[in-house]
Amino acid sequence: MIMGFLKRSESEKGLSIYTKMRRMGTEPNARTFTFLVKACVGVSLLGQLHGQIMKFGHGCDVYVISSLISMYCKCEAVEFARRVFEESLDKNLACWTSLISGYCSNGLVHEARDLFDAMPERNNVSYSAMVSGYVWNACFNEAIDLFRESKSHVRLKESLLVSVLNACASVGAFEEGKWINLFLNENGIEYGLELGTALIDFYAKCGCIEDAQEVFSMMPSKDVTTWSAMIMGFAINGENDMGLALFAEMEKKGPKPNAVTFVGVLTACNHKTLVNEAWRLLGRMSKVYGIAPGIEHYGCMVDLLARAGQVKDAEILIRSMAMKPDGGIWGSLLNGCLIHGHAELGDRVGKLLIELEPQHSGRYVLLANMYAEMGNWEDATRIRKMMKDREVVTSSAWSFIEIDGVVHKFVADDKSHSHSRKIYKTLNQLRRDLEGFSIGNDASLL
Repeated sequence: MIMGFLKRSESEKGLSIYTKMRRMGTEPNARTFTFLVKACVGVSLLGQLHGQIMKFGHGCDVYVISSLISMYCKCEAVEFARRVFEESLDKNLACWTSLISGYCSNGLVHEARDLFDAMPERNNVSYSAMVSGYVWNACFNEAIDLFRESKSHVRLKESLLVSVLNACASVGAFEEGKWINLFLNENGIEYGLELGTALIDFYAKCGCIEDAQEVFSMMPSKDVTTWSAMIMGFAINGENDMGLALFAEMEKKGPKPNAVTFVGVLTACNHKTLVNEAWRLLGRMSKVYGIAPGIEHYGCMVDLLARAGQVKDAEILIRSMAMKPDGGIWGSLLNGCLIHGHAELGDRVGKLLIELEPQHSGRYVLLANMYAEMGNWEDATRIRKMMKDREVVTSSAWSFIEIDGVVHKFVADDKSHSHSRKIYKTLNQLRRDLEGFSIGNDASLL
């Protein structure tokens, strides 16, 4: 009964069953506690149950210990999780992996790696936990490096491959992601839902939309996440008509669209400046499918309206939102004001933005650029000075390049790479060659 209530997300009822059990004199076993631990939503309640576990002599059961470690970490009580782990006499792989995952979910990725390296043995689950942890904490290169190591140590399972594909998609590590696809094909492994969807997302983010289409067409079954990934893949690669056509096909014979699907189709409308179609789809989303617009849907609409020059309509939409608009939405409106010369509205929105996000350098730069574009050099200088006085740090944008399967990242004027002198020497030579090159009247070179 306890397990049944937990499956229905009714944890309080599950705990009440345990209370009745005890009143009736029924003694719980290790399996009971394994389920009960998952019902605890706070450290205090979990601590009480921990006491019960010790009282009934189940403190050495590895499955109970593993569940305790996981739940302490979910409650952000990592120090208690570590104590449970250290006091356990019999640590199996599940206990090690639970703490590794818990560290990663709490942002302690370096501690997780230290624990991973200290493991007496590892399997595909522990490798998957560490790789997933790296991805969760945006340590994508580290995730890919660990995956390369895992190839010679464990049998590659779907969960590990999905995590690595997410990392490859984030940094554009095409060769490594392509290797995974070849590995699947050579071993006759079908594209499952998670793996196939991850491959579609990977290929789309690497700009290989035809490869993404091929995976989509070969998948034996597709769910709403798969269709949504393909629609978004079309949109981010400029194939907006294909994205909208696929959505129309989805409505006819695919699964019911969800909120993510509509982010994809609104993105496609945004790229093509299809204002009327976007309004139609936004209305259809709520009226036909009962999906309330979220911040991402409003963000797409505001950006579309602002870039189309309909800044007043964009502001009205923002004011009508059910939730508080974030800086991204106001930033889209400010950008529209800059593009279309709406100085008065831009001035008001820009001031609101820098108060909303006082440490976001991009907001100051955008407002200063708008003033400069309008010839208002005094206010442009004032905003730059305000940025300096508030000690706003301009964040560097990272770029990634893959060479011989190794992903390198760099920023503008970066000299941290071991071959930076050769790189800049080659770059300067290319610049000199280009300066001496004339395209003349050959339009094909433009």
